Parts: sequence; C-alpha cells; structure tokens
Amino acid sequence: MMHPLHAFSLGMRLARLGFDSQIVIAERLSLMSRGDAGAGAEAVRMVSEKMLAAGEVHARLAQAAASGRLEQVGPEIIAMYGRKVGANRRRLARKRPK
Repeated sequence: MMHPLHAFSLGMRLARLGFDSQIVIAERLSLMSRGDAGAGAEAVRMVSEKMLAAGEVHARLAQAAASGRLEQVGPEIIAMYGRKVGANRRRLARKRPK
C-alpha cells in the first residue's frame, strides 16, 4: 500500500508531466504548421523518440516483472517520461521565434 504523501507526490508529478506534455504538443504543432525543413525534422524526431521511449518502458516493465517489483516501476517510468518531456519543452522553447 502506498503512503498517502507518496501518492500525493506521484500525483503531482503526473500533473506536471501532463502540463509539460501539453506545452510540448502546442510547441510542436506551431513548429510543424510552418511546413519547412525544421517541421519535417521535428516530425521525424517526435516519432523516433516515441518509439525509443516505448522500448525503454517495455524493457523496464520486463525487468521489474522478472525481479518481482512491478509495484515500484510506475514512478520510475513517470520520472523517465518527465525528464524526456522536460528536455523537449526546453529545446522547443529555444526554437520559438522571437
């Protein structure tokens, strides 16, 4: 059973991940609406990142299942996605036209 404060902290990290994800989506849509070479490169990057992240999640889940610690892998996966989405948010903010 998860301690209530740990559950709250996890919920806050999920909320942050959702917020940051929406910003990344908006930034990417804005970038892609230009239709230039940068838009194509961003589309390729987006798809390849998603494929790599899915593979990483599957590997973590398999490892956790094999070691009997499936209940602990969720926060690790949220943290992994949080790092990736945060990095995308910062990178895309630098690309925004001034």
